[in-house]
Amino acid sequence: MGFSNRGLRGSTFEEMINFTNERYRSNSLAIVTKVPTPITPVAIDKENRTITLGYFEKKSTVDYIGVVQGIAICFDAKETRQKNFPINNIHRHQIEFMEEFTKQKGIAFMLVNFVLYDQYFFLPFVQLKGLWDAAQAGGRKSMPYDSFDKKYMVEYRGGYLHYLEAINVYLDDIDTNLI
Repeated sequence: MGFSNRGLRGSTFEEMINFTNERYRSNSLAIVTKVPTPITPVAIDKENRTITLGYFEKKSTVDYIGVVQGIAICFDAKETRQKNFPINNIHRHQIEFMEEFTKQKGIAFMLVNFVLYDQYFFLPFVQLKGLWDAAQAGGRKSMPYDSFDKKYMVEYRGGYLHYLEAINVYLDDIDTNLI
């Protein structure tokens, strides 16, 4: 498989998350790191020190992994320019990893950026898994914007994407058996 700049889609969204994670770490709120995608270079532009051709060594897991106040988290960041979130953006190996992660009492989720609406959502794995399973069985292949739970909307303010607030709402929902 050749390397292309397709992997750079959503890079601004990831930059926002990376910046937020640095802030969380500097304030001792969380330690969350970007999981590198292993790439084997085939051709390198030595003058610019960049990979011009390469292939992915293996399937990656999720984009981010870390710990928040003693709670393990993992998540993937996806963005869509449509009025819905396509389920085919999620790969089987990601679902399998997130499922194993939750079995170990970690919290797995997606951060979804709706570019069209300039809004961000926390999508809990339990909901994601249900959607993914339904799509695999021939059901709906996307999740409409309107079906995202507004209580899991992630605010972007002060230069940061405040996803820890959505995790707190989710934890409250678990504690009160809403999930």
